[in-house]
Amino acid sequence: MSTSVTEWILSGLELVALITVLAALQQRRIRASFPIFFNYIAATLLMLTVLLVSTLWTCPAYFYIYWSLTALNTLLVFGVLYEVFVNVMKPYSAVIDLGKMLFRWAAIFLLFTALLTAINTSGSSSNRIAAALQLLERSCDLMQCGLLLLLVIFQSRLGLSWRSRGMCIALGLGTYAAFDMSMWYALEHFPNLLRLFSITNQVVSLSLFSFIASVMMLPEPERRNAQDSPQRLILQRWNDVLGSYGYAAAGGVASTSMSDSFIPGVEQAVERVMSRKMVQ
Repeated sequence: MSTSVTEWILSGLELVALITVLAALQQRRIRASFPIFFNYIAATLLMLTVLLVSTLWTCPAYFYIYWSLTALNTLLVFGVLYEVFVNVMKPYSAVIDLGKMLFRWAAIFLLFTALLTAINTSGSSSNRIAAALQLLERSCDLMQCGLLLLLVIFQSRLGLSWRSRGMCIALGLGTYAAFDMSMWYALEHFPNLLRLFSITNQVVSLSLFSFIASVMMLPEPERRNAQDSPQRLILQRWNDVLGSYGYAAAGGVASTSMSDSFIPGVEQAVERVMSRKMVQ
């Protein structure tokens, strides 16, 4: 399918928006706070450039180049999720340590699932690679939507502003992930509308990257202290219990004995959180 003039214009505007985001991150010295997000934007810029070049020249290794960049992009998205989680949970060091452990287990589980998907997929090696990477991509999309929903629910209680950089990144990526999953579903049922979906995808991507660039150029609003709120946040109770249990140890490793397994430890923490809630 040839690329239309509209798609060329939108692709060019996307490149400008991505470059603007990179410049804002560098000039505002935000790169140090979000290094993985900076690398994600750079990888997205590279991937878009490769896709544009591939429309002009036929490359025999295009399949492997495309899916290699897609794999890199998906891994960076997973890293951005953790980066945003750490940014919005700054006051809760023990919750961050527990989240770090859960993110590692989630990464191992996703890689293992992708491997099983590749093994059980029939056809050529190209089909196996595509199936595995599509599973990883959709799983990360689902996680982005979940993080966005979590922040929407707890935004006010965490003392976060909608103009804060962590919320901005989560809102942009989560919205695009929700649209991307919807487009996957629509393409399976209406494959003849591929051109329309492609243009719509570019418009949504351009809008979200422009939104992120504009927010990054603005000064970040001061965060309210949710710990001083009269209504005590449940995350603060989690942080207190996990901290006393040992999850605030150096390196994010619990200080409990090696004989204690992970699941019983979490069960004890949940019981203590619920008991505190009942007392309050």
